[in-house]
Amino acid sequence: MDDFNAILTPGMLVRHPDMPDWGVGQVQSNVGAKLTVNFRDAGKIVIDSTRVALLPVFDG
Repeated sequence: MDDFNAILTPGMLVRHPDMPDWGVGQVQSNVGAKLTVNFRDAGKIVIDSTRVALLPVFDG
């Protein structure tokens, strides 16, 4: 899988497509293929961005 998350930068809001109960998350860092995201209802999660394509949130 290509790294579709390469465009994500710190501060952007995202959702995890398979974990809607985590709520909206804010990207903390994007280094290599590792994204650190602070989700409202799940806390800070490190995601392998080559395996999961996060969904950008534009409506807050």
